[in-house]
Parts: sequence; structure tokens; C-alpha cells
Amino acid sequence: MAIYILVMWIAGRTDWHSIILVAVAASLIPAIASSLLIVGARLTHPFTMTLLVTMFAACLVVAVVSAFRIPISYIAIALTLPSSLFFVTFGNISMVRKLKRSVALLAFDGAQNVQAAAGWPIAIVSADDVEMRFRKVLIDPVAHHTPEWATQLARLYLRGLEIEGWPTYLEGALGRVDLESFDLSDVSYSPAQIAYYRLKRILDMCGVLVLGIPAAVACGLIWLYIRAVDGGPSIFVQQRRGYGGSAFNLYKFRTMRKDAGPEAAQDNDTRILPGCHLLRQLRLDELPQLYNIWRGEMSFIGPRPVSVPIAEALEAQNPLYVNRQILLPGLTGWAQVSHGYAGTEDEEIEKLAYDLYYLKHVSLDLDIIIIFRTIKTVLTRAGAR
Repeated sequence: MAIYILVMWIAGRTDWHSIILVAVAASLIPAIASSLLIVGARLTHPFTMTLLVTMFAACLVVAVVSAFRIPISYIAIALTLPSSLFFVTFGNISMVRKLKRSVALLAFDGAQNVQAAAGWPIAIVSADDVEMRFRKVLIDPVAHHTPEWATQLARLYLRGLEIEGWPTYLEGALGRVDLESFDLSDVSYSPAQIAYYRLKRILDMCGVLVLGIPAAVACGLIWLYIRAVDGGPSIFVQQRRGYGGSAFNLYKFRTMRKDAGPEAAQDNDTRILPGCHLLRQLRLDELPQLYNIWRGEMSFIGPRPVSVPIAEALEAQNPLYVNRQILLPGLTGWAQVSHGYAGTEDEEIEKLAYDLYYLKHVSLDLDIIIIFRTIKTVLTRAGAR
């Protein structure tokens, strides 16, 4: 509302009666969009769904205002949309978080174990004690898929409650798969996921072009600094496991002494060059990988590539590890922002649960979440060694 009035005032408009009416109508856009999202109760795609619903609300408001022949500035309305999108998105994400916890678990022998795996107190109830404050009822895929339970589950469904297996619920709530039960046959991409993954290559190229000039300047300064501190070479090259099991040369700035050895970095590692702690914390040592992205060997978002010997060892330890090769490796990824740095093979296997979750649920919305979490990680310098 305030944005619309401000734009009209700057433009020199004086028909304040019409301006106030349109400003009030514009202020209804977030309310209409939020109401539609609440009715739909969308738990997936919080960003794209918010965008579509907000644009629909904006078109509806413009259509109604135009029908009453009230003068309207389409440019001013467009300038109000970013703030509307922000508030509606924030509200939608808050609603999603609240609804995810509005669940009850039907009692069975392993219910306590499920509650412990969730990490928060999920209510364990009988079929007769399910209250209306719950939105979803979790069932066990084995214990509750019997003729005896069929009638009770149908009764709960007719009351308007959603029915979902607890393994599926925990996977979405925790953001990782269960490695013991994961099967590649469970991965089934929708047409939207297939189209988005094809689009990612174009987005990667656009991202490299946008970042190209500032990244080139930063790379030049970092290259000169490392040369001055420890001589050459300034670039560290290592073969990493890539798409389809291929190997590629990954480039990054050398931030350790030449005689550092192959051991992984530790906290307060004395092998790190003076001043390069900050480069590692801000992930500026990864800038040369923009070249890998340009060549199509990497994407901005995907499973983080590991060295070939480590990949071979992990594939021998857990056969599921080979499934990471289905996607292009990434500069950042869901496992990176959810689990953090992995210094051992066991920690790499723990991260695999998050990588396989990304493999199953790759989408624009998940990538947007990863981008925001990556920015937060860089700004807080969390997880760097």
C-alpha cells in the first residue's frame, strides 16, 4: 500500500481518491494469496507455489479494480509485488513448518522407535483418539495395512485427515533417506522435475556469466596473494568423481603449504597459509570451480564431488554411494548445507543419506532453499576448516 502511494506521489499524480482505492486493493494481494495457500495447505514447492498464487491474486485485484474503471498504474502495482511475495513466502514457510508437526502416529509395537527417530515428541494415539487438531495421521506400512485396520483408516480419511506412512513422513521432515530401505526404483521423476533438471544447465551458464567479471577480479587478487605468500602454484588440481562415474580435474585455490600432505584439513590446521583461513571460511578458494561449471563437469548445486580414491573406497563400503553419479556434482548441495563438512569415510556415508534425498526430490524450490542456506553458511563461516 505504502509503495503504491509513494510511486504515485513521485509520478506527480493528484487523483488521491483513486490512488487510495487502488492502494487498499493492492494491500489485499498478500491476504488473498495467503488465504489460497492456507486452503490448499501446500506442503511442497513453497516458493513456486507462492509465486503462482501471488501472481493470481495480483491479476484478480487488477481485474476487479479495472472492472470498476478506477485508474490504475500497472508499473506501481508491479513494484508492490516483491514485498507481497516476501511476506506471503515467509507466511507460507511458517505454515509449512507448523503443519509438518501437526501429526499423530497410530500406535503399534515400534511407535516409540519412530518417535525417537523424529527427534521431537510425535503424539502416539489410537484410532479412536485422533483429535481434530491433527492434520495428518501416520501409519506403519506393515502393521496398519491389514483388513482389520482398513475400516478404521477409511473412517479417519472421511473425517478429512491425511494418511501417510511414517517412513515417507520422516524422510520429508528430516531431509534425508533411510539408507537401509532406500532403493533406486523408488526414484520416479515427474515431468516438472525432468524439465527443471534440463533447465539447470542453462541456469548454470547464466550464473557463470553473471559472476564472471567479479569472480575473475577476485581470482586474480587471490592468485597473486598466494604466489606472494608461498610461491607457485596457486591452483590446486585434483581428480574427482563426476557424472556417470567419470573423472574430471577439479580446480581450487591452494590454501595449504606445498608440503601439507594428503590428510584432510582439521580445526586450527597449522598447514593453512597465513590469511587463507578467511578464504576457506568464505569458500573463496572454490571460485575456480566456476570453470568446471562452465565446462559442464559440475553444476552450482548437486552432490559435492570427492576424490577418485575416496569415491572408490566409499563405493566398496556402501554400494548405494554409486547413485550419486546420476547427478552432476555441485559447488554446493543439500548434504553440504544439512550435514556440513565430512572428514572421515563414516561421515561421508552419513552425508549420502542427504545426497540421495536430493536425488529423489530435486526441484527448483529445493535448490532455492540450498542457495539461501549456503549464503547463511558463508556469512556465518560455519563448518569451514
